[in-house]
Amino acid sequence: MNAKSEQVKKLAVMAMFTAIAAVLITLVHFPLFPAAAFLQYDPADVPILIVAFAYGPAAGLVVTVLASFIQAFLLGGDGVYGFLMHVIATGILVLFSSVIYRKLHTRTGALVGLVVGTVAMGVGMMITNHFITPFYMMVPTEVVDSMLLPVILPFNLLKAGINSAITFVVYKVVSRHIV
Repeated sequence: MNAKSEQVKKLAVMAMFTAIAAVLITLVHFPLFPAAAFLQYDPADVPILIVAFAYGPAAGLVVTVLASFIQAFLLGGDGVYGFLMHVIATGILVLFSSVIYRKLHTRTGALVGLVVGTVAMGVGMMITNHFITPFYMMVPTEVVDSMLLPVILPFNLLKAGINSAITFVVYKVVSRHIV
């Protein structure tokens, strides 16, 4: 293939995986902790991570923003707050995971990247929730802070961990068809 057709293929794959992520966000979601039912697990990070591993961090971030926008504003999502939180959470996971995988392009590199990305997402979302959630939910910061360690951190570690594990298992098979 020449460079132009490679670029067209890459854009088509990114568009397809954006659509898959948006559908997954919309159709497959459920609470992991009954006490915090507003925190919903969804597997949408899997296609986004696949794109990031195949085409790099920038491509992963583009798909993150597009899928988040589609879900938040076109498919009945949580509007600006949901868009912002999803972009930050998935953006952290995608950025850390794919940058490490780019530098260490092996199964071990993928595993290390996904673990680091998972931990970074957990920590990053504690910080993000401390600053953003009180403003959007109009609750005192203390209320949000009281949930950081017992609810928000475990939720984000579990969500990112599940999606990272699925990505680790399926990436090589899927990448043969898209790269």
